[in-house]
Amino acid sequence: MIKLGANTVLFAGFDLDTAMRYIAAAGYDGVELSAIKGMCEHLVLDDFRNQVADIKGLAEKYELELLAMEETGLEEERLGLAFEAAAALGIPVVNVGPGGKTGVQEDFDRQTELLQKMAERAAGFGVTLCVKAHVGQSIHDTPTTLAAMERISSKGFGVDMDPSHIFRAAAGENPVEALQAVISRVAHVHIRDCRQDLRATAGPPGPPQEQACGRGGIDLFGYIRVLCEADIDVAVNLEVIGARDYELAQVATIAAESRGYLNACLRACGAR
Repeated sequence: MIKLGANTVLFAGFDLDTAMRYIAAAGYDGVELSAIKGMCEHLVLDDFRNQVADIKGLAEKYELELLAMEETGLEEERLGLAFEAAAALGIPVVNVGPGGKTGVQEDFDRQTELLQKMAERAAGFGVTLCVKAHVGQSIHDTPTTLAAMERISSKGFGVDMDPSHIFRAAAGENPVEALQAVISRVAHVHIRDCRQDLRATAGPPGPPQEQACGRGGIDLFGYIRVLCEADIDVAVNLEVIGARDYELAQVATIAAESRGYLNACLRACGAR
């Protein structure tokens, strides 16, 4: 079953209660908690024990599943806290970036070794560590994702697929074909759209409103169709960045518009 959620990073300028209230109002099944240091810490890992009861209460109040957590970094101590917090909150997936630089073999070797180690730690907490191909980093496209899949054998490891990163990768890959190639290890999906003129630029994804699903040039319907045909249980979480200074009405509109588009895709595929 595919569950639709939204990352609270979209609501970086507001508190978690507000974020979850409007994510629920938009009709999402659940939420991904942002624990991104320096960008959006709705979940403060250094103090997570004092947040567990409140977060669980908000999830119950707004009838939202806690689908994932995004931490991004790979510092071992901080990731350990992320796994512990995920276990305490019943969150099944922790999402991070791969780190390192594109095209540097030593970085790829070091980062995949670290990911293997940390995935083993995640498994000990009953959590899956998910990593996505990220523009400019050591894992950045389908070939490097496949290479990482070969190297990382831990059952605690999963692939987080984000079509906008594949779309913007310098090779100019097709996100739908990329998803098909790695679907056997996909355990999470980050999703947003991207303007056609940003294809294969290896640049940023554009302003928040242009990341809303359905506004750009990515074949998101084809992407959802691949997930449906694979018949896997996976959370698809909207991840729109850069909206910290936006008004509440603006970010709520992005959330609602994206959910409507993605839900229509699922219905067209017979999944809703």
